[in-house]
Amino acid sequence: MTKPNDLLPEGLEDRLPAEAARITAMMRACLDVLDAHGYDRVRPPLLEFEASLAGRMAGVTVGETSAMFRFVDPASLRTLALRSDMTPQVGRIAATSLAAAPRPLRLAYCGDTVVIKASQLDPARERLQLGAELIGADSVAAASEVVMLAIEALKAAGLTGISVDFTLPDLVDTLAERAFPLAPDQIEGVRRELDTKDAGGLRAAGGEAYLPLLYATGPFAGALAALRDVDAGGALKSRLDGLEAIAAAIGDAARITLDPTERHGFEYQSWFGFTLYADGLRRAAGRGGTYRIAGSDEAATGFTLYLDRLADIAPQPEAKGLVWLPLGHDPDAAAALRAGGARTLRQLSEGEDPAMLGCTHVLDGTVLTDLGPRA
Repeated sequence: MTKPNDLLPEGLEDRLPAEAARITAMMRACLDVLDAHGYDRVRPPLLEFEASLAGRMAGVTVGETSAMFRFVDPASLRTLALRSDMTPQVGRIAATSLAAAPRPLRLAYCGDTVVIKASQLDPARERLQLGAELIGADSVAAASEVVMLAIEALKAAGLTGISVDFTLPDLVDTLAERAFPLAPDQIEGVRRELDTKDAGGLRAAGGEAYLPLLYATGPFAGALAALRDVDAGGALKSRLDGLEAIAAAIGDAARITLDPTERHGFEYQSWFGFTLYADGLRRAAGRGGTYRIAGSDEAATGFTLYLDRLADIAPQPEAKGLVWLPLGHDPDAAAALRAGGARTLRQLSEGEDPAMLGCTHVLDGTVLTDLGPRA
């Protein structure tokens, strides 16, 4: 019976064995991909001084600083905060402990994050965040590497039907400078109406010249051609050439679409952003793009996946048989089984039923015996 004190807070949940096995398998597969491509894993702490963490998140993750759990450290009497995003921590490491490391610097990470309040679309308040950062390079080659790395990681995790949606986070700022001039107080309104795809609102905000951008969306080739037609005076040429080169690098590894005015989740990215999707997943599988590390202003490109979001569609790893080790078993034989990849379960007392405990075999001396089908 569940007692009131056994209930978990809203937005938090236990991960039972089957789901935990899926998440663990995904994590291992993704980290193996990152490692194979030369990304070294770092493990920042779960909590830091609030001033440091919030300072590096200022302007980086909109709304996240107010979502952090805070409390006073009894040792230092300073305010601590639980991280709500690991990316700023990786930036801190790159700017401090690894400041002298050769660039480009490739780092990987994986760990839990928590927020005080989640959104209605994603009510979870604890998330397992995994990602990679390529620091010290702001180029088409760097962006291509990171996008391909994210696609490969998702495929290694067992996801299928991968698609990538490109965006240009600084599109309005770039066009507002010369091609389609806007007053400073108009820019935010035009960004907002483009993001919500509201043609009437866009006109009312003074952005009538930006209306063609609403229709430069969809499958990559057609959307890119429409966007090139909009590119009055060549203001976007280098960015569009960059998108084309990144798409060429991806090839047929994933379906590619383009939504140049998408801003949600890309508030801190610079010239390039992308969202990852997979078959069977209602929400995005991950996001990434180019940005500047807060505090050091160093260029970086990276991506983030939230593995617990993907658990429902990830394949269940193949279960290994469980070998029963009866009282008085040969410990060397048992150790040899585990060294070969087997899972063992040791009998602790008389009366234990190996079949009820999930065992499929029993170690009889040095020989494995099948327990047979369960009743």
